[in-house]
Amino acid sequence: MGSCWFEASRSQLGMCRTRSSSPPIACLPAGHGSSGLSERLTERLHWRPQREGDFAAVRAVFSHPEVVAHRPDPRPETENECRLRLAKDLDHWRRHGFGRWALERDGAVIGFGGLTYREGFTGLNLSYHLHPDYWGQGLASEFAAAAVEIALEDLLAPQVIGIARPVNLASRRVLAKVGFTFVRHITYGGHPGLLHVKRAERS
Repeated sequence: MGSCWFEASRSQLGMCRTRSSSPPIACLPAGHGSSGLSERLTERLHWRPQREGDFAAVRAVFSHPEVVAHRPDPRPETENECRLRLAKDLDHWRRHGFGRWALERDGAVIGFGGLTYREGFTGLNLSYHLHPDYWGQGLASEFAAAAVEIALEDLLAPQVIGIARPVNLASRRVLAKVGFTFVRHITYGGHPGLLHVKRAERS
């Protein structure tokens, strides 16, 4: 399936603003750990916030050639790049109270996915990366559908964005399956991308 950018109890939610110019979105206070946004269960997956001890799983996913195959530079991430990735994800959780979860199946971390602020875009960015051993089982769609619901219903995001590379057909199929609409071609990171959006439907 390759890498993909899909780029998440209401009484406990506050209002926060990112450090960028993004509009305010309902979110947990930084450091809050008791909300349903921290750990969730879907039919086959257990989601939990990432932690320092997840480095080995991060390395196993992002150093895998198939995971990075659709990137403009399809080079597996180095040990240092994986450490920086994990540190960035942990910081997002500390600052916003949500972010990218570690996705477990049968007690093992099989990938990562979540909702993050993406500079230059309105709303929340949905992303997921699963280890290739777990592709083709519908797990990405299972995660994406539930994460979109969290973004729109719990975090009250105005929209969720998904950016897929044109050659990443599997990721594009998942976006369509969970209700995203293709909006336009964009240049992302200096390379072509396809912007998809799922907007909130509120009266």
